[in-house]
Amino acid sequence: MADKLIRATAADSGIRAVGVITTRLTEEARQKHKLSYVATAALGRAMSSSLLLASNMKKEGSRVNIRIKGNGPLGGLLVDAGLDGTVRGYVANPQIELPPNAKGKLDVGRAIGKEGYLYVVKDIGYGYPYSSTVELVSGEVGDDVANYLVTSEQTPSALLVGVFVGAEGVTASGGILLQVLPKAARDESLIALLESRVSQLSGFTPLLRQGKTLTEIMEELLGDLALSILPESQIVRFDCRCSFNRVLGALKMLGEEELQDMIEKDEGAEATCQFCGEIYQASKDELAQLINDLKTESV
Repeated sequence: MADKLIRATAADSGIRAVGVITTRLTEEARQKHKLSYVATAALGRAMSSSLLLASNMKKEGSRVNIRIKGNGPLGGLLVDAGLDGTVRGYVANPQIELPPNAKGKLDVGRAIGKEGYLYVVKDIGYGYPYSSTVELVSGEVGDDVANYLVTSEQTPSALLVGVFVGAEGVTASGGILLQVLPKAARDESLIALLESRVSQLSGFTPLLRQGKTLTEIMEELLGDLALSILPESQIVRFDCRCSFNRVLGALKMLGEEELQDMIEKDEGAEATCQFCGEIYQASKDELAQLINDLKTESV
């Protein structure tokens, strides 16, 4: 199945539902960053979560950053997703590997660590970005993002994200977000019903591996609650906005003295994008041009 995102409502528009498949883009991230199994699962869950959060934004150009910093050996991660369906991300220690947890699953919680913080920054397209910080509750990503939605945005939410990765790579990745909107937030029975149905699922990726579509998964969860699935689906993809010109701009900020030192000692400069692993090379002549530009600007 292609990577895509769909939106829906239920219970007379009292429930918002968003589902996303991120199998291909998570595999692309695994290859670009040479991720271990557990690092793939952690980053994949975070990328799915960020796309689900970004999907509820309104203004074109809006983006969401999720940064998780725990006390586990993974060393933290950062993802960036947009309303346009693009996402990118990286982990601090991409090759760390751990044995499975007690349930026989990839131990993302131990890799990230249960002690630490989740940081969310929302750029809504105008004004100052909105930022919020919450303590980690499990390190499993999905639980932590759901906790952020409840504590920071005061929106009762159920979030289920997962990644299945084996020797052949990522074969299933994605997630679903269910939220009770303000008009129905006082209906405690509705909130309890959603939590019960999500908790009864064995996970999200087993459903994908069974061949179920996002529509079928939503039908199983909300079909008896006047489910209405929006007809338009959205393509989602791994996409990095880095470029050689951006690298030159960053190098220019180092100043004349540092650039001259690079010319004399290294005969150029090399920069690697953390988000996608792309390597950029700047020659001595290009660095010299940056120095000339700085001198011109200072006149």
